[in-house]
Amino acid sequence: MEVLLLNQVSQTRDSEWWRRSTVYQVYPKSFKDTTGSGTGDIRGLTEKLDYLQELGIDIVWLQPVYVSPGHDNGYDVADYERINPEFGTMGDFDELVAELHRRGMKLMTDIVVNHTSTEHEWFKQAISSRDNPYRDYYIWKDPAPGGGVPNNWQSKFGGPAWQFDEASGQYYLTLFDKTQADLNWENEQVRKAVNEMMLFWARKGVDGFRMDVINLISKDQRFPDDDGSVPPGDGRKYYTDGPRVHEYIREMYDEVFGPHELITVGEMSSTTLEQCIRYSNPGRREFSMTFNFHHLKVDYPNGRKWELMPYDFEALKRLFSEWQTGMQEGGGWNALFFNNHDQPRALSRFTDDTAYREESAKLLATTLHGLQGTPYVYQGEEIGMPNPRWKGIEEFRDIESLNMYRILCEQGASPREALAILQERSRDNSRTPMQWEDSPNAGFTTGTPWLKVDERYPDINVQREQERPDSIFHHYRKLIALRKKHAVFIEGKYRRLDEGHPEVFAYARMGDGEALVVVSNFSSKEITFRLPDNHWADLDAEGKDTLLLGNTAVQPALTQELLLSPYASYMWLIRQN
Repeated sequence: MEVLLLNQVSQTRDSEWWRRSTVYQVYPKSFKDTTGSGTGDIRGLTEKLDYLQELGIDIVWLQPVYVSPGHDNGYDVADYERINPEFGTMGDFDELVAELHRRGMKLMTDIVVNHTSTEHEWFKQAISSRDNPYRDYYIWKDPAPGGGVPNNWQSKFGGPAWQFDEASGQYYLTLFDKTQADLNWENEQVRKAVNEMMLFWARKGVDGFRMDVINLISKDQRFPDDDGSVPPGDGRKYYTDGPRVHEYIREMYDEVFGPHELITVGEMSSTTLEQCIRYSNPGRREFSMTFNFHHLKVDYPNGRKWELMPYDFEALKRLFSEWQTGMQEGGGWNALFFNNHDQPRALSRFTDDTAYREESAKLLATTLHGLQGTPYVYQGEEIGMPNPRWKGIEEFRDIESLNMYRILCEQGASPREALAILQERSRDNSRTPMQWEDSPNAGFTTGTPWLKVDERYPDINVQREQERPDSIFHHYRKLIALRKKHAVFIEGKYRRLDEGHPEVFAYARMGDGEALVVVSNFSSKEITFRLPDNHWADLDAEGKDTLLLGNTAVQPALTQELLLSPYASYMWLIRQN
């Protein structure tokens, strides 16, 4: 039965064009402002589509532009079928879809259905009376027997995951911000309403959906206290990859994804490899691919985000390797990424964003794009934007960061210590405005930007990158084009080559008659790296290699022993026939 399923997977994948594609993630609030409001808008994205086409992008992921009070930057949706006037009109959205399709590009929009804003009409009805039909759209519980919250689950933004409604004497669940009430997916009417909403957008020409924290929608209906036996003990083990989650997703597939041939990616919070295989194996009719975040927790001491430590390089390599091998064996598909709107810039986090900024940005790109999966480029990544230089807490806007600053100070950290943590960890690191040129505000807006523009924009901007043939931007262009040209990027079997080397990440993708080899020096030292004898013999590379891409002026042949300058990264193709 398993062999049959994998054969079906192989046949299915031949027609899945998005495996060769690259996705570009747009955080609309910070992308391009056309009105002078200081906030990016839909027309700003439409204006820059030629830029994305030049980069080689196939799919644009647009983050939420729905009506929202904005407590969590649009992920608190108050109306799923209306455009937030801050971003423009439905006419602007329709124009964006038409202009993308005219260029042969696709649009993927964010769908946020674990929760809604407490300003959504459903919630307004739900909180108005215990007898209201919408009451059961959300998760309500009586106080604990001794009074207080129903259980000890914690919000991912800090504090208890329950909010008290004095009028009814009950609590409602909020796994994120207190204004984001969790939907009750046990209620069939909720699932029907969600499917109808997605069909609304599919009929408008949307080509796919990115499903926000979708693996949290099914909760253990006992709602027990977390005994702390599985860190971090905040309740997540009772709602992550919950008991009915696959049933709910297959229902969405049968009603929406499948009939409309949509590209889908599930954002998987605190998930497992085994679960992601189930979510993304085509034979199961769930998602096209999945995000996981384990590789972005390698600098969390004991899983604690709001503490600082140097990242664990070996853990990073091990996690990438385990997921590459495991997803291949199980027939799943990875969404590949180092950056997104919820993460600090990988350039500042894992490499050198000053003396070796260009080499580092190209190294990260080469290392990621050689892996199996669909790569995601987050706005600004392709020009080497680093974390901004924060001067004080007043510069931050992210609700999670502001909450944690307060909590850290309450726990005894000094304001200076708390600020140092936010400078490294805040989601605002990735949300500063896109740097288009060296004019005021980096060409993002003629008004006052909603969030500060990084002061280094005169040297780090799109215009400058496009003009230089050896720039980070053009390095990304080449990588994106290579993925479309060579089948080994899609089908090649992953093999790790560095065997725990303290500075080097090296791997191969072994294909039919060809192999891809990627070697990257993640250090500021010049080193000599020797490929292990067994791997070198299997590669059979002598005289058959072509350097596809490098990030230095040196263009080395692939030899068993390599001299690598700081942050050097190379990609070779070996013809084995």
